[in-house]
Amino acid sequence: MMNRATKTLQARLDPKSKQAVIQAAKLRHVGLSDYIRLVLVPTAKKEVEQAKNQVLQMTADEQERFWLALQAPVKLTKAQRKLGKIMRGDA
Repeated sequence: MMNRATKTLQARLDPKSKQAVIQAAKLRHVGLSDYIRLVLVPTAKKEVEQAKNQVLQMTADEQERFWLALQAPVKLTKAQRKLGKIMRGDA
């Protein structure tokens, strides 16, 4: 199914990640290259479209982690505390 317009893509993966991709391809009963095309290309296109529309889409787990991060108390650096004093006129 390769035509003249196709290009090769190489990626380095740690052994566990590579095994996970191989296993996922087997679960779909497709070869590794086909799996990458089936999963990576649509995902990349979706992310590009979201970026164009300035939309951020997150899974429920990602939404929860984001919300928790927003709720965490702020830990200011020494430089930020100093700037705050200067801005308040306390310096």
